[in-house]
Amino acid sequence: MKRLFSILAVAGLFVINTNTVNAKVTANAITSNLSATIATTAAMIQDAATTTEAERGFVQVLKEKFIEGGAGFMGIVLLCLILGLAVAIERIIYLNLASTNTTKLKQRVEDALASGGIEAAKEVCRNTKGPVASIYYQGLDRAGESIESAEKAVVAYGGVQMGQLEKNVSWLSLFIAIAPMLGFMGTVIGMIQAFEKIAAVGNLSASLIAGDIQVALLTTVFGLIVAIILQIFYNYIIAKIDSIVNDMEDSSISLIDMLVDHKK
Repeated sequence: MKRLFSILAVAGLFVINTNTVNAKVTANAITSNLSATIATTAAMIQDAATTTEAERGFVQVLKEKFIEGGAGFMGIVLLCLILGLAVAIERIIYLNLASTNTTKLKQRVEDALASGGIEAAKEVCRNTKGPVASIYYQGLDRAGESIESAEKAVVAYGGVQMGQLEKNVSWLSLFIAIAPMLGFMGTVIGMIQAFEKIAAVGNLSASLIAGDIQVALLTTVFGLIVAIILQIFYNYIIAKIDSIVNDMEDSSISLIDMLVDHKK
């Protein structure tokens, strides 16, 4: 009987120890899984923060740096950008409206001269927009006098139309030149302020002058950015003007040839 009780007691202790070990293993597994989950979540949050930082983009960084640069010179540089863009947009709209299909216009004028004479050709020019049509009209208006008079009228009015095409472009080039100059001036003033602080304190400390140097360099950066943007528009406008002027010159020669053939 005593032996039976001893066997039962040993068996009971074995079961209890087994359950305890299993409970510890289960607890350790749960703790490990929980730690892994927390680590994974933290990594995901870090990745999301990094993605959000990257998605801020170049424009947002420019806004922040513009504010850090101060309202003094930054405001003037921004004004140069606004005025320059206004002039550029106005010129682009004007030049696009001034563009004409010269080949089609020459054919219409030539057909009108053949069928209805000078007055019919002038009517075609009156109903067509653009500097080429205006030059045609002036040449046709003097065609009754002589070919030489028509040629002089075409050359003179061509100069007038060229002045209209180039109107306000000089202002755009002025803003292109002023913007980086203002940036450099802001840089010089910022450096002067930094050296004044060094002289007042008596020792060189990076933290003392870092803010002034940063502002000084930011004004230069934004001045150059404005100049680059306006320079792109300026080059496009100049190329557009050259294209229209070439069309005006070719059309003027064609008009004189048409008038000579019409006189014959």
